[in-house]
Amino acid sequence: MTRTAAGPAAQPAVDGAPEPDRDLPLDSHLHTTLSPDSDVLIDLFCAAAVERSIPEIAVTDHVDFDPRYPAYDFATYRDRERQVREAAEAWAEHGLAVRFGVEVTYERRHEAEIRNWLARHPHDFVIGSVHIGPDSPYRLENVGAWVAGRSLMSIVEPYFAEVRGAAASGLFDTVGHIDFVKRYLHPLVTAADFAAAPELYDPILRALVDTGTALEVNTSGLRQAPAETYPPPSVVERYRELGGGAVTTGSDAHRIESFAHGLGAGYRMIREAGFEAVAFRRGGERVAVRIAHAEGVPNRSPVRSL
Repeated sequence: MTRTAAGPAAQPAVDGAPEPDRDLPLDSHLHTTLSPDSDVLIDLFCAAAVERSIPEIAVTDHVDFDPRYPAYDFATYRDRERQVREAAEAWAEHGLAVRFGVEVTYERRHEAEIRNWLARHPHDFVIGSVHIGPDSPYRLENVGAWVAGRSLMSIVEPYFAEVRGAAASGLFDTVGHIDFVKRYLHPLVTAADFAAAPELYDPILRALVDTGTALEVNTSGLRQAPAETYPPPSVVERYRELGGGAVTTGSDAHRIESFAHGLGAGYRMIREAGFEAVAFRRGGERVAVRIAHAEGVPNRSPVRSL
């Protein structure tokens, strides 16, 4: 099989922008053209990973179970697996490992369906996340009226209750962007408001600990209005205090310019919270991927430049 990449996707810094994150062990959250909200061909992510000496990536395209959601029946399991396995074969010669993942939109009312589907459709790595659906109070047209006159607890409860459900289900390797709702509440409710109420997170974190599910540090918030990871450092530290032992991190990129964006900061944050490695799965048992770069040790992977 012959495939040609479109060339290195990583670009040098321009106009004072920071250098792209590079020399990292893993980006475990990426979306390609097989997600309805992404325009990135898988080979572009692969080229960017090789260019930046990131030896492993997980392609985690969306799967929805509500027919009103955009990823419902958008791409078949067979097509998604074929795309990723073909890329894995093609890019292995460059030292890049490409894993077949999925990001499942979790809703408690669909939990049994999700459980059955995951049992019949194996993946290397599974993220469960709560997104903003067509009936959500956090949609642009609803959020102002929803926030008015409510306490912060009341405002976030519908979203956080679903995230607790995802954590308690035990269905997923990790639960993604647990406070992603901040993006939709800003500026009516700010990141500082969340930081002033750390108790909001404890039921979610305890559910993660109880089920052995990993906490994701999602760096997309660094390029969005909240300007911090989902969740922020204090929540990662609290998770560890409560007995949490597994964290993952990913850029959640839907555009090529977002590949690995903020990922270096995410790894440093995880290291500073006391974790020596991130948790990952490659189709078998969970493995620990050491965070060498956070100690000033460069990545010594066999990834070869194009």
